[in-house]
Amino acid sequence: MKWMRWVCTLIICSFAWTAFAQQPSQGTMDAVRESLKAQKRAIIGVNMQLTEAEDAKFWPVYDSYQKDLGKINEKIAAMIVDYARNYNTLTDGKANQLLVTNLALERDLLKLRESYLAKFSAVLPQKKVARYYQIENKIQAVIRYDLAEKIPLVK
Repeated sequence: MKWMRWVCTLIICSFAWTAFAQQPSQGTMDAVRESLKAQKRAIIGVNMQLTEAEDAKFWPVYDSYQKDLGKINEKIAAMIVDYARNYNTLTDGKANQLLVTNLALERDLLKLRESYLAKFSAVLPQKKVARYYQIENKIQAVIRYDLAEKIPLVK
């Protein structure tokens, strides 16, 4: 599981890096993101233990889910960048705006997970759907932990 933590840490660094460090080139960020997507896919592939028939049906749903998840993750990254830009001059109004945005994004993530439950259930047995959601939750837990560690508390 150490390598899953390493991959997740890299994912987080790609978000936090832009927020709290010098802006890397777009080409570098794109290359890192593509590498991380491939590594996450490999982690899921190893841990899902899919049959050949399940494999053929699972990956298109997975790809669609990841695309939709990526849209939300981009908004989360933008919120982190916004927080970083305003960190030293944060007003109550801006803090409230960021909090409201954060809660909305949490709702969006939950709605996404709920909306894909039926899609994953249509292509996999329920135990494997539960396994997939567990793997995603573990990856998200590592990402959240690393974010919490890297993002300073409001002053």
